[in-house]
Amino acid sequence: MPAIRSFHNGALLLAMALGVGLAACQRPPAPASSTSAAPPPPAAATRPAQAVQLLTRHLRDNDLEAFARDAIPPDLHAQLEAAWTAGRTRWPLDELPFDDRLPGMLAGLSAPGAEARLQRSFDQQFAHAPVQIKGAAVSLGLFGARYIAGQGDFSDDERQHYAQLIQAASRWAASAPLSDAARARASITALATAARASRLASAADFSAVGLDESLRRIGGFERVVKQVLARYGLDLDADLAGLRATLQQQTGDGARVRMQYRFAGQDIDAVVSVQRVEGHWYVSDFLRHARAAVAAPAMPATTR
Repeated sequence: MPAIRSFHNGALLLAMALGVGLAACQRPPAPASSTSAAPPPPAAATRPAQAVQLLTRHLRDNDLEAFARDAIPPDLHAQLEAAWTAGRTRWPLDELPFDDRLPGMLAGLSAPGAEARLQRSFDQQFAHAPVQIKGAAVSLGLFGARYIAGQGDFSDDERQHYAQLIQAASRWAASAPLSDAARARASITALATAARASRLASAADFSAVGLDESLRRIGGFERVVKQVLARYGLDLDADLAGLRATLQQQTGDGARVRMQYRFAGQDIDAVVSVQRVEGHWYVSDFLRHARAAVAAPAMPATTR
């Protein structure tokens, strides 16, 4: 979201809390089935609702490599690997709770002295400022809703889904203890440690280690991001675990799947299109974005 990206780097903790909360379902994160002991989904979706359930299971497991593998057909995945290595795309990061600025964020968190620098920035700008933070959360929610309604490369399904998510995330952020200095200190330390453990400290590292290894490493970072957000009352895994995915309609190789779940304390009810390709079902918007990603020209060096 442009509104989130406009945050100053020194406000990293707040940006992570708001940004990940709002982006958690940017490009719908295909949430999981119910919290009951349901059998694990098959390795490939053979029914429409499984296209949603399978990807959510991977997100809950922080298995981003599997997410990329199962979100698109094998031939498209092979093209994606080549485009990733060539620096033409970082898909599926823009389908996940991260965007194309993740390489730069990891580099900043990995830098020597990052913890002290970020803590100073937090103390100067956000510590003990709950009123200002609440106002920023409300403003970002309003801006995000307007952006989703009229701009960006979103399908009608995405616009309807994201509008609900932005509203829920804005309400959560307005009441979360984001100005708590002790909580911020622990969170900044955890994020910096996880960033260094990823060994993705420069944009070139993503191309050098390739798609699968990059996503394996980012999965470890995602786990820590979730832990940080849970400190502030946003339990993404619990929210994803409660989703129900049900077939709404099917016509030939196309279908509509209804997703119902809670996010940040608010009920979400959305419908996504899925389509069958060579016997397996995939979320249509993911296919569209992945195809656009492999066709994209090389990205500027600063965003690779």
